[in-house]
Amino acid sequence: MKSRGISGTLIAIIVVVIIIIAAIAAIMLTSHKTTPTTTTTTTPITTTSSMIATTTTTTTSVVTTTSITLSPPNSTTLTDVAQTAPPDALDPATGFYVQDGPLFTALFQELVEFNGSNYHEVVPVIAQNYTNISYQHWIFYIRQGITFPDGVQVNASTVWFSFYRTILMGQGPGVANYIELLFNATVYAQTGYAIPWGVNYAIQNVTGLPTANNYNLTAKILASILSNFNANNATIQKIMSYPNQAVVVLGPYEVEINTLEPYRFFLFDIASWWGAIVNPVYVDEHGGVQPNTPNSYIDENGMNGTGPYLLIHVAPGFSTIVLEANPHYWAIGKNVPAVAEPAHIKYIIIDYGLSHTDRVEDFLKNQAQISYVSIPYLSQILGQSPYNTIPMNASFRNFGATPGVLYISMNMMQFPTNITDFRLAVVHAINYQQLLQIFSYNGKILAQEYLGPISPQFPGYYNPDNLTPYQYNPGLAMKYLNEAGYQGDFYVVLPNGTILGNPNGQELPTINIYALAPVTPLEQDELEIITQDLQQIGLSVSVKYVLPSVTDGWTTPSGTPLMVDLGWFPNWPDPVFQQLMPLTDVQFGGISGNLAWVNISTLQQMYQTLPFITNATEQEQLVAKAYQIIYNEAPYAWLPFPDTYYFVQPYVQGFTYNPYVGYFYNMMYYSTYTYST
Repeated sequence: MKSRGISGTLIAIIVVVIIIIAAIAAIMLTSHKTTPTTTTTTTPITTTSSMIATTTTTTTSVVTTTSITLSPPNSTTLTDVAQTAPPDALDPATGFYVQDGPLFTALFQELVEFNGSNYHEVVPVIAQNYTNISYQHWIFYIRQGITFPDGVQVNASTVWFSFYRTILMGQGPGVANYIELLFNATVYAQTGYAIPWGVNYAIQNVTGLPTANNYNLTAKILASILSNFNANNATIQKIMSYPNQAVVVLGPYEVEINTLEPYRFFLFDIASWWGAIVNPVYVDEHGGVQPNTPNSYIDENGMNGTGPYLLIHVAPGFSTIVLEANPHYWAIGKNVPAVAEPAHIKYIIIDYGLSHTDRVEDFLKNQAQISYVSIPYLSQILGQSPYNTIPMNASFRNFGATPGVLYISMNMMQFPTNITDFRLAVVHAINYQQLLQIFSYNGKILAQEYLGPISPQFPGYYNPDNLTPYQYNPGLAMKYLNEAGYQGDFYVVLPNGTILGNPNGQELPTINIYALAPVTPLEQDELEIITQDLQQIGLSVSVKYVLPSVTDGWTTPSGTPLMVDLGWFPNWPDPVFQQLMPLTDVQFGGISGNLAWVNISTLQQMYQTLPFITNATEQEQLVAKAYQIIYNEAPYAWLPFPDTYYFVQPYVQGFTYNPYVGYFYNMMYYSTYTYST
């Protein structure tokens, strides 16, 4: 699960009026901060120039033409200030936040990766090609000649090492993305260890050690193998090549991955950074691998993968990270997919967590090429020169609503949100059209309203029976609340003094809606509207802000608040396993996804097989049944989902966004932008 903070950026348009050449020179020399330096490169990194804008006016008796030219202050450097928070860790087996995506995408590569912005298609990268056998057995043929920056070569054993390391470490990326696919959920629940399935038998049959039913011993031995990894060791080779396990080495450049169940979306799962192929030598030289334990050294200092960029500088607190194009990148001069092409811009400077003022100022002064501001402040950029003169889409890259949902959850196992009529009252009391207006800029709504738990980017799975989204209807809401009051033996008082519910029962106390701090202005506006709407039907509610760390304790129905304002963003594009089930399967109860603690026997039976059905038509028909059940039970009030957008300087070409990995620095390049009016 990821928080409601959505990374994106809108455009601001600035008017450049150049009066004298001296003024131009003064602007070009403006800089308000020091560019980070490193001791690992002798090439200077500068961002001290500002936007170059020239205006030429040619006057005739009929036509006046104005030309605006924009170009980078330094053709070797791109500065990104769009990420409003720093990474949570620099190890792809640990880092698990949205802002980690662009960094990990630049440094690491996977067997297959998303085809640029198309997240419904993958292309082979570390793999030259692959074979799918019944959606359960996948054979990958590794490209020869791929190396890490230190010269260590990538082969089939590197893949075995990387997947088993990520799983055994037991951190968010491994557990959330491979449970019940590459390791058994029941074993994990009983033992606390995420063990790649079948490796316990492989170790016992090769070494004679009693690991078949001893997962504690298996975890220790596997950690030792990974921490002292020698692919040339005969015993380790036999273990890696032993059949009937999650990953099997078939040959020097041939590896098989086997899922516990047939699964159509597996390639999409491994296309993100938890499928990263990492350097065994570097890992073992810097702490090795321990079960259920992050690698603190790599988390803090990072490491280089096979990607087009090298990590050359990490500032304290991850406030600034500097990347350099890999001069010995394995794909130089080779025919590879666009997502794996060599870098065009030599240096990438990522400044994390800058203030709103700095993010605006850096973009306006052309000191940053990628930035972000929230919707209420778009005019601070869009209203300034030259961005208010050039076409809006030249610098404002809006990708619309991406997969995910935002909601108010209602705990179905606690009073009074355990009463269906109470939940139906809530969903009909909220004025969704008023919420949408919060996301308006210049008359355009930069958000989308839809009926969860699956988002519209998955046709056939999203709302298959075209159910009508919950409508704002205070009269109907009060009718439901009145019924709920008699069922739950409580009453509420309307603003005009009218009593709803059982007047002989207890007056319903104030209910808290929990939200994450720090709150954004948009979310605060939403919560004010929702609070007022619920008060109009007699519900006394207040908003309580908590730090994200508090949510870690929401692991039981009694420990989870009655109502929570949060969101869910899928880790890979599977509408069932990544959207429907996390929000409505009780096995994901609480902070694992299902904050409403939906526990409906019909759904639970269906979920035993639903994610592993390989016939799309059959799967969609069952999703329709699930949608109808969830719709009638109303465990969530679905809120508008805002657009994802970024401010990108007009001269930056090749900016490609994918909601599952962010954007690709290596695909970006500079080309002088000229606009004439």
